[in-house]
Amino acid sequence: MRMVKSAQDVREVVAQCLKGLSGGATATVPEGLDLFLSLFGEISAARTYHAHGPNPISFAEIEAFARLHRWPLCAHHVRIIKAIDDAWLEHARSLTGEEPVAPRHSGPAQEMTAHAFDAVFA
Repeated sequence: MRMVKSAQDVREVVAQCLKGLSGGATATVPEGLDLFLSLFGEISAARTYHAHGPNPISFAEIEAFARLHRWPLCAHHVRIIKAIDDAWLEHARSLTGEEPVAPRHSGPAQEMTAHAFDAVFA
């Protein structure tokens, strides 16, 4: 079993687990990741959905869960939970065959200038 060192590693491991589960196989979870999968499962149970499927878990939801349950989560713990969520969302989308919906913007992305700031907030 290889070491899980980065958020990308976590996404790959979780994606492999999900692939194994959808094929009926038993997934092997690296030691230490099982706690985060459990936390993810509890947070994900309160997930919201939109017309095209599940919404990503927000930082606010993770923070509220940690505070409520008194889990001392650090930034790298949150990155792991978000990486698991990314893999889960990718798997959920693959089951429906839908492409991720890109966020809508009111216009082309522009650099914030003092003039633009004053135009909006003055």
